[in-house]
Amino acid sequence: MFIFHVKLRGIPLSEKLATYYHALRLDLSTAAYITVIPLLVYTFNYFSGKEKINFNWVRYYNAVLLVLFSIISVANFNIYREWGSKINSRAIEFAILTPNESLASGASSPISLTIFILLILLTVGFYLNFILIKRQIIFVKTPIRTKITIALLFLSFNFLLIRGISATPNSQSMAYFSNHQILNHTSLNTIWNLVSSMLSSNQVNKNPYRYFDQKQADLTINQLYHVEKDSTTAILNTNKPNVVVFILESFTADLTQSLGNEQGITPNLDSLAKNGVLFSNIYATGNRTDKGLIGSLASFPTLGIASMVKWPDKMQKIPALSQKFYENGYQTSFYYGGESEFDNYKAFILGHKYKKLVDKNSFKSNQINPQWGAYDGWVFNKQLSDANISKQPFFSTILSLTNHEPFDLPVAYKFGQANNTQKFKSTAFYTDSCIGSYLSEAKKQPWYKNTLFVFIADHGHSLPKAKHEIYEPQRYHIPLIFYGDVIKEEFRGKDFNQTGSQLDLSATLLAQLKINSKEFKWSKNLLNPYYRHFAYFSWDNGFGFIENGHTVTFDNFGKSILYNSNPEDAKKTNEILTLGKSYLQSVYQQFINL
Repeated sequence: MFIFHVKLRGIPLSEKLATYYHALRLDLSTAAYITVIPLLVYTFNYFSGKEKINFNWVRYYNAVLLVLFSIISVANFNIYREWGSKINSRAIEFAILTPNESLASGASSPISLTIFILLILLTVGFYLNFILIKRQIIFVKTPIRTKITIALLFLSFNFLLIRGISATPNSQSMAYFSNHQILNHTSLNTIWNLVSSMLSSNQVNKNPYRYFDQKQADLTINQLYHVEKDSTTAILNTNKPNVVVFILESFTADLTQSLGNEQGITPNLDSLAKNGVLFSNIYATGNRTDKGLIGSLASFPTLGIASMVKWPDKMQKIPALSQKFYENGYQTSFYYGGESEFDNYKAFILGHKYKKLVDKNSFKSNQINPQWGAYDGWVFNKQLSDANISKQPFFSTILSLTNHEPFDLPVAYKFGQANNTQKFKSTAFYTDSCIGSYLSEAKKQPWYKNTLFVFIADHGHSLPKAKHEIYEPQRYHIPLIFYGDVIKEEFRGKDFNQTGSQLDLSATLLAQLKINSKEFKWSKNLLNPYYRHFAYFSWDNGFGFIENGHTVTFDNFGKSILYNSNPEDAKKTNEILTLGKSYLQSVYQQFINL
C-alpha cells in the first residue's frame, strides 16, 4: 500500500483499513503451513520424556524463510508494476528459465526503493526472530492424557488455520472483498498465492474454468461464431501476394495518433493507417508476447493462468499461418532479434513450417542490446536484404523487441529518458522510424508492388498514459493495419471499426488469398459483414469480453465483475458474462484435449 499509494487515492480510508482484516485468513493459513515442521518436532519431543530440548534450530529455519520471503516480496511489487498481477508460477519460470531476460525486464524497476524495502524486511524480521524464539524449551511434567489433549488441540488448530474454518477450503477468493482490484491484491497473501499458482500450473487435466455443462458452453460458442453467409469484402487486387507480418512489441493503440491521440510518437504507422486499411477496434488476446505470438500467428486464445508455450507437445497440434502459406507454395521465414529459445518460441516457429529462422545469433555484438538482442533497425534490414534474394511468393514474420523494458536505444532518446514513460515513447518512436526506413527501401525493390504488409502489436501496455489497469479493455487495444500496393485503390484509407481480435488475423488474411481457414476455430474474418463483432482477452486469472462496444471483465479469484462499460444494461451484461465464461471454458477444454 505504501509503494502503490498513488493508486489508492480516492478510496475511502475505511475500505483501505479493511484490507488488513480480509488479509488475515490467508496470512494465518500461510503462517500455519510454515509452523507445521516446528510443531511436529515440538510434539515429538513433548512425548519423548525429555525435560528440555534445543530449539535454536528454529531461528535458522526462520532465517532461511525470512530471506526467501523478503526477496519474493520485493520482486512481487516490481512484477505487479509491470504485469498488473502478483508474483506467480509464470514469473518464477520466467526468472529460472530465462534469467537474462528476467533481469532485463526488471531493469526499469526502482532499484534503490527495492533495496531499501528489502533491508527493512530483513532487519525487522531478524530482530523479531532473535527476541521471540527461545534457544531452549523446558517441559513441565504433565500426565500423558493431558499431553494428548494439548497436542491434539494444537495440531487441530493448526490444521484449521491451514484449511480455513468455513465449509469452503481456503482459496485466493477469500482475500477478495472490494470493487477496487488493488485492495484485493493487497489483502491476498503473496506467498500463499505464489505456492497455489505453482501447484495449479501443473494441472493440465482439469478445467479450472468450468462454469457450465461443457455441451452448453460449446453450443454457446458455436452460436457465437455462426455466420449466415461465408462471404468477404475483397480488398486486394491479387490472390497470391508476398506477405510480411510485423508483430510489434508493446505497440499499444495509445502510442498512435490514429487511435490514441498521441502526437508525434508513431508518424510512420499513422501514415500507414491513413493510406492503407485500418482495423481500429482490435484487441490483443493477452498481456505478454508469448500469448500475442500464438494469438496472432495461430489464432489460439489465451488460457487465463496457463500459457500454451509451456506445453510444446500441445502447441505443435494447433495450426499456424506459416503452415497454410507453406502448403500453398510460399517461402516462409521468421526474424527475431532475441533468443529464439525464449519461452519456446523456437519450438513454435520450427514446428509450424517456418523454413528459415533468423535470431540473435545472426547479428554482430555491436548490433545487439545487451539485455534482449538485436535492435529493430538491424532486424528489419536483415529481413529486407533476404527478401531481395528470396523466391516469390514469400511469407515472412518479423517480431520486434526494442520497445521493451528496459527501453534501451542505440540512438538518442527522442522524448528523453528521465522516466519510463519518456523511454517508452522514445523506443516506440525508434521502432516506428525503423518501419519508415524499411518501407522507403522496400519500395525500391521489384517485389514491393506484389507485397502486403501487415502491422499488429503483440499486446498492449500501461504506458504511455499509465492509467489503464490490467482488467480494463484499453490495456488490450492495439493497432492492426494492412498496407501495400496490392490493396485496391478504393480501400486505401478505409477504417473498419467493428470490434475484433488479434485472433482474427488468420481468417481475415487467408480469406483475401482464397485459402481455407476452417482449422482456425477461434478466428473470424473481419471483412465478412455477417460475423458478430466481439473480442475476448484474459490475464493471469481473469477475462474480458467485448461485443458491440459493451465490455465486461471478470475476476476468477474474487468471482466478481471488475469492469462494466454499461452497467445499466443488466440483460446485456449477463449475456456478455455468459459468453466470456463459455469462451474461456471451451478454450481451456480444447487445450486439455489437445
